[in-house]
Amino acid sequence: MRAKRTVALALAGILSMASLAACSSSNSGANGSKSSTSVLNVGMPNGPQTENNNPFVNTSAARQSGYMRAIYEPLVMYNEVKTSDNTKPWLATKWEWSDNYRKLVFTIRDNVKWSDGQPLTADDVAYTFQLLRDNPGLNIDSVKYKDISASGNQVTLGFDGSQFVYQKKILEQIIVPKHQWSTFGAPATETVKNPIGSGPFTLKSFTPQTATLVAREGYWQEAPAVKEIRYTSYNDNQAQTTALATGQAEWSFVFIPNPQAVYTSKDPKNYKLWFPGVLGIHGLIFNTKIKPWDNKYLRRAVNMVVNRDDIFTQGEAGYFYPKVDNITGIPTPNGDPFIAPEFKDKKTAIDVAGAKKLLTDNGFTYQGDKLVDPAGQPVTLKTIVPSGWSDYVTNLEIIKDNLKGLGIDSTVDKINQDAWGKAIDTGDFQATLHWTNNGITPYDIYQSIMDGALYKPIGQGGINGNYGRYENPAATAALNSFANAADEASRTTAMNELQKIFVDEMPAVIHSAASVGGQYSTKNWVGWPDEQNSYAPLQPTQENALDIIMRLKPAGS
Repeated sequence: MRAKRTVALALAGILSMASLAACSSSNSGANGSKSSTSVLNVGMPNGPQTENNNPFVNTSAARQSGYMRAIYEPLVMYNEVKTSDNTKPWLATKWEWSDNYRKLVFTIRDNVKWSDGQPLTADDVAYTFQLLRDNPGLNIDSVKYKDISASGNQVTLGFDGSQFVYQKKILEQIIVPKHQWSTFGAPATETVKNPIGSGPFTLKSFTPQTATLVAREGYWQEAPAVKEIRYTSYNDNQAQTTALATGQAEWSFVFIPNPQAVYTSKDPKNYKLWFPGVLGIHGLIFNTKIKPWDNKYLRRAVNMVVNRDDIFTQGEAGYFYPKVDNITGIPTPNGDPFIAPEFKDKKTAIDVAGAKKLLTDNGFTYQGDKLVDPAGQPVTLKTIVPSGWSDYVTNLEIIKDNLKGLGIDSTVDKINQDAWGKAIDTGDFQATLHWTNNGITPYDIYQSIMDGALYKPIGQGGINGNYGRYENPAATAALNSFANAADEASRTTAMNELQKIFVDEMPAVIHSAASVGGQYSTKNWVGWPDEQNSYAPLQPTQENALDIIMRLKPAGS
């Protein structure tokens, strides 16, 4: 899964008290009516939606708003927030890997029915995987499924190579009914007007603003206390934040630059936020094919002067993306078990003098206070960023100021998102902030930054990872060793090697962890995950959202 930035991060707004008051009167969930204990209001800042209930399409309304999570169910729930407590049976009661993660056998739960009353069987599960194998447009995780079969209540999957690094994606696969999907002529473009799922809710109505779901009869678990869920798509971050502050929305994932002033202070008892970090990151990605940024000592020197505390408190408002300060770039505490012994407790610290010495010891010089590269050219850095991504803009401005201490003149070029995407795709940039995939180990971080299999030369588009065009056969070999290792000791050896290469080469300056958090209200509903009970990621569009809905109880009940 990729920790995506969406419009939720793109626009930041400051709310006026007048706008807050204007919206508060329409909050059905906070006015003491009967619906306040039966309706859950979820919001996302995605703007008007076109009805598309296809759960496999990244841009569908069902996926963007998150309501697919209440209709369709996965085989297994995986808790990214707490990797030591990480799997929960759902449609599968048991699963067993063998042959070094080349074979997987699921045991499918009995007595589960689809929302149209037909039984969910192992054939449905096998069909879902066949659908992904035979339709690359639906297989958004690009898992290479091969042999698929069903017998009784078991489904067996066979692969050509180890799926250790893909296991989370496979276990979390949502399942669709064969009797409906086999009638679709073009599944990748099918909008699924009448979604049939095994989850506890069905789609009642859809408008460009709100999808309404209602609880159904015959669900295999105890019926949820929530009887209706309204997923509203607000126009932008400001509108979404207003809805949270007035109680119109009770659950969301949105960047609020000053949450205490415009959100939590409106109801300190009930308005909460929690943004736990996971094993994915955000950082400064260098184009390692453009001089002088092909020089590892220069990249390492930059890493030594970036102020991560300022990025966390100013750019990320003290909560949104947690700070990463281990020199390996691995987020802690989730990543603690993976950090090599020599890098335990080795945190980044601002060291301008040390960075200058590193540079002058390796061919760089100074003309006055300006840094000059070994070829005799002044060192400058031009970074690019989408103009509306306020946290990224602030982070780059902080880095720009930090680089002054090294004698590097830097600019922050704010461009539109489309131009930024094209520049990244073709390699037409010196540096930018970007994110990586996240997963159950730091493999996804390093693979996103250093995998030679993802490398494409400057000018060639269609890139999906390794945006910095980093080439190092040793890193690619270590990634392959980790992914295909036959035992834990071999995986540890490969992971330690990846950290050693990353620290020495520093192809990216990692400063923040990806997060799967959100804002929530305890005024009408309690049972949310939080720092003390981190049973699931809080983001309403994530895989575990249904687990959260099932645990919610009316406040005061």
